[in-house]
Amino acid sequence: MKIAFFDTKPYDKPAFEKYGAEHGVKFKYFETKLNEDTVELAQGYDGVCVFVNDTVNAAVIDRLVEMGVNIIALRCAGFNNVDMKHAFGKVHVMRVPAYSPYAVAEHTMAMLLTSIRRIHKAYIRTRDFNFSLAGLTGFDLHGKTVGVIGTGRIGRVFIDICRGFGMKVLAYDKFPAEGLDNGDTIRYVSTDELFEKSDIISLHCPLTEDTYHIIDESSLAKCRQGVVILNTSRGALVDAEALLAGIKSRKVGAACLDVYEEESDFFFEDYSGHIMEDDTLARLISMPNVIVSSHQAFLTVEALENIAETTVKNLVDFSTTQHCANELCYRCGNTVDCKDGKCF
Repeated sequence: MKIAFFDTKPYDKPAFEKYGAEHGVKFKYFETKLNEDTVELAQGYDGVCVFVNDTVNAAVIDRLVEMGVNIIALRCAGFNNVDMKHAFGKVHVMRVPAYSPYAVAEHTMAMLLTSIRRIHKAYIRTRDFNFSLAGLTGFDLHGKTVGVIGTGRIGRVFIDICRGFGMKVLAYDKFPAEGLDNGDTIRYVSTDELFEKSDIISLHCPLTEDTYHIIDESSLAKCRQGVVILNTSRGALVDAEALLAGIKSRKVGAACLDVYEEESDFFFEDYSGHIMEDDTLARLISMPNVIVSSHQAFLTVEALENIAETTVKNLVDFSTTQHCANELCYRCGNTVDCKDGKCF
């Protein structure tokens, strides 16, 4: 099986080469992202392997089908960059539903601790032999209330970490996890109650029509003064302009962002020698109470191994049986997983 691998980074290759060689899957690596201008590179391949910032819209899907490419293997969990409605009945789309929930959840907590304890500022100071503590006062996490939106694998791991710090948890999910709510330290609540009572809000939900800009001017207005916003899920969950306004008005005490709505234009690349053309991102990064990492949360040795292993298994399973447990359902055209032909 020959697969065109788009948006390749040096850290992708070792694990994919390892598992590909073991299972007879040959990857051709392209540094460019998949889009309407680069789709011709997939000519002669059985499938394409894409990441979060590749563009798999209707035009790309149609051209892939014309070239006989019938597999789109996502090496990530999210699939909002794929036009699933248009893919219906045309091409098989499969994903990696869980590569390492610990990687993302731990990165979220790392960003939170870095922000509220001013670790990044202390590091810079001591590098210059400045040992003053002025302006580095933080606050305890113990006893604080964290609102967690999305209680899938990553959200639940993050909740476990927060409970280890002695935090109370308010959770929201359209499909609550059975047995998670204990009626005391972890409770499912409405989004309104979550916004009103949380000291910290962390996003761990997929990007859907319901969750698009779930953090916006309206929701921030309901939040506590000085609320801390964490987003390691999808950029468009947060209205960046509204967040910036909230920071400037002091409504938002801090923000930690591993994702950004327009990140595909910048993230994963080195723009240190260029002028930042996205004014909103530039202003966010310039704020002293904002930490931005460039979609780094997934980047652990364990996660990269799991991503490669699952992606290759998806390809081999489909090639040999015409069935893959991680195929996204196109029987009904909905962006949901499908099991035994029944959507849930």
